[in-house]
Amino acid sequence: MQGIGVTGAVAPALAGAEEQAQSVPGVVGPGAVAITLTINGKAMKASVEPRETLLDVLRNHLDITGAKRVCDRGNCGSCSVLLNGKVVYACSILALDAQGKQITTIEGFAMTGGKPHAVVQAFVDNDAQQCGYCTPGFVVAAKAFLDRNPKPTYEQVKDGLGGNLCRCGTYVGIRKAVLQAAQGGSNG
Repeated sequence: MQGIGVTGAVAPALAGAEEQAQSVPGVVGPGAVAITLTINGKAMKASVEPRETLLDVLRNHLDITGAKRVCDRGNCGSCSVLLNGKVVYACSILALDAQGKQITTIEGFAMTGGKPHAVVQAFVDNDAQQCGYCTPGFVVAAKAFLDRNPKPTYEQVKDGLGGNLCRCGTYVGIRKAVLQAAQGGSNG
């Protein structure tokens, strides 16, 4: 019995194809496509590869850097943005899938009428940040939480922000800040 192998005319053809594949330089696959995203109420255009996440496009193409890359796995919440009013991890959403939706980043509401948003002011008042890297994601998540639950208890705040992590462990200050904002901080 003879083994199965590449013989005859097939072997040279495979070798030629392999050689050709190795000599092709550059990116293999789909190229960049033009997209329009509605970010903080403004239409913004970018040319992106289909595999790029919303976080990549915000930071690398549009210079909107409030959302931070930390875990890049949808675990920490530092890249939190609002997509049609709902908190999402921007590292887990393809930019192409965000087209036609309202995207709100911390830059879109942190300052309102020349004053800090109530949540931002409460974070400052309660020293609710240390290194500050997670802070934009927490502020976005806190705003969305308070939009849904304007008069939460401490336990509700604890549960409501469970999708965001702080390496410095500033949870007590963060929770106090959210409760202060709920009580009618500077501009609700």
